[in-house]
Amino acid sequence: METRKLNLQIAGYEILPIPTGIFALDGGAMFGTVPKVLWEKAIPPDEKNRIPMEARALLLKSGKRKILIDCGNGQDFIAKYGEKLGAKFAQMYAVNEGGLEKSLHAHDVQPEEITDVILTHLHFDHAGGGTTEKKGQLVPTFPNAKYYVQKANLETASQPNIREKASYFEANFKPLQGAGVLKVLEGPQELFEGISVGVSHGHTQGQQFVKIEDANHLLFYCGDVIPTSAHVRLAWVMGYDLEPLKLISEKQILLAQASDKKGYLYFEHDPFCDLATVERNQSDFQVSQRFTL
Repeated sequence: METRKLNLQIAGYEILPIPTGIFALDGGAMFGTVPKVLWEKAIPPDEKNRIPMEARALLLKSGKRKILIDCGNGQDFIAKYGEKLGAKFAQMYAVNEGGLEKSLHAHDVQPEEITDVILTHLHFDHAGGGTTEKKGQLVPTFPNAKYYVQKANLETASQPNIREKASYFEANFKPLQGAGVLKVLEGPQELFEGISVGVSHGHTQGQQFVKIEDANHLLFYCGDVIPTSAHVRLAWVMGYDLEPLKLISEKQILLAQASDKKGYLYFEHDPFCDLATVERNQSDFQVSQRFTL
């Protein structure tokens, strides 16, 4: 399927992709019970069975606000996680550091100009770029921004279960709390005109996906509800998902809305495209068109 180029503006915001860097995750873990003979056709693995994953944030840019949704793995691994863990962490996940600010600069945006950061959840590959090391201290990367996270997810990150302990790090959210910039949300709600969040509990507790909508367009920032275009099919869920059946139900609702309203799904981890439209395929869903921005 050909990937088409698209320019998009919704609710008065330019919709701008912010790739923060490629990293790698085990292909089997990313596709759960889906056989390798199927998923490797979508995203071919390397010799270690790892597949390339983008950590793709999204910038919503208007005259009044510059809103960033998620912020990737970040950098400063050794400073944030300690000399041993930092080096091991970067090597294990083949992290390509430093893309966040470069991508913002490509759209003439400085970190100081970001007004708001919506964090889908606090896993390291979504929230790591929200803090950075300066003069030996971890501080908010975006000093003038408010950060938004769901209460249920902050509680999970603060006391992670054994399955997720390797994905949540205090270095990614404690500095935000200390600086008084972390705004805790409870449940689905509208944050700004045309921008609202829904809540999902299948991947992790209290993940929020973002809905951007006006009279003519609809876009979902899917986070880990639907991490890549290959995960549009309902049964294609991750081994990382805590409650796969719950996630499938959540996907079904989101995909039905996107299909019926001809909306876009924006993929955080797809290495090949930024977003796609979907359509019903009997009792399932499939990609109808992939796009880059």
